[in-house]
Amino acid sequence: MQQSIRYLTTGDGARLAWASMGTGQPLVKAANWLSHLEYDLESPIWRHWSRFFGDHMHLIRYDERGCGMTGGNPHGLTLEHWLGDLEAVVDAAEIEQPFTLLGISQGAAACVAYAVKHPQRVSKLVLYGAYARGPYERGDEESARLYHAIADIARVGWANENPVFRQLFTSRFIPDATDAQVQWFNELARTTTTAKAAGALLDSRGHINIVPLLASVTAPTLVLHARQDGVVPLEEGRLLAAGIPGSRFVELESRNHVLLEHEPAWERFCSEVLEFLGVGVGVGDTRLSALTAREREIVAGLVAGRSNAQIAAALFISDKTVRNTLTRIFEKLGVHSRTQAMALLRDTDLSR
Repeated sequence: MQQSIRYLTTGDGARLAWASMGTGQPLVKAANWLSHLEYDLESPIWRHWSRFFGDHMHLIRYDERGCGMTGGNPHGLTLEHWLGDLEAVVDAAEIEQPFTLLGISQGAAACVAYAVKHPQRVSKLVLYGAYARGPYERGDEESARLYHAIADIARVGWANENPVFRQLFTSRFIPDATDAQVQWFNELARTTTTAKAAGALLDSRGHINIVPLLASVTAPTLVLHARQDGVVPLEEGRLLAAGIPGSRFVELESRNHVLLEHEPAWERFCSEVLEFLGVGVGVGDTRLSALTAREREIVAGLVAGRSNAQIAAALFISDKTVRNTLTRIFEKLGVHSRTQAMALLRDTDLSR
């Protein structure tokens, strides 16, 4: 993946690294926890995110203060500064048309603030694993204490050669990761920020509260959230979606805060985003792109009106395999029955 990396200086003197890649409609991704513009393109944790958005859109992203290629000792860790950083990146990219904002986790705060301040510039909002209230603002004393303890652990053991301290974060963010993915995330944590910065960044997220801004968002908004997210509770995603007028909410079947490439939830995420942004031929074609070759063969039989037994016989597989595969297909297509799947794909070219 080809990208161009540049630097800018914000109004308060902070230096930010930002990158541009891909072509098509512009999409600006607000900074989120633990990123590195170069390292992310190699990492099995983030590379499929960059590839997906870079393949379909003109993707613009940046490393936040204290992280990645931006680096430095973070200062100005408030919503006002995060909004200013996002504004500076948008201005540096010289985007002339309305664009989509992507907010992952705490990145949603800057996106919502920008959409409220510059409604004419934002065409759509995509928010994933996001929240309107940080852990210190949720009225849950036990959760607040736990979060404060995690920030303290970061200050003490982040740079330790023993990865056990960083493993605490990894196990919460990607509990279903492979050993290789865990090692990559641990290394990303060590590479992208310092112990001092990690503690400060974590504490600053705890105080986020953009609930008063939600009702003022006018851009069409898609909110996606993993059902068993161990970092940001599902209820926080629901609160965010409920507060933004007319927003659409999608629950994804996953335990990972950062969706991994191998899981069906990632495929569902991609199809929902492409459909929402209008990228691709149509609803059926967009969602069909998430299916494997075998799943397409089974779908073709389904649309042709064949029974499970007839599909199994034609493909030389068992009835049970067809049933199990159809369950996965229905989730990827976002439907709940054969009838809904047939209606969705009736006019779709299944040979593509």
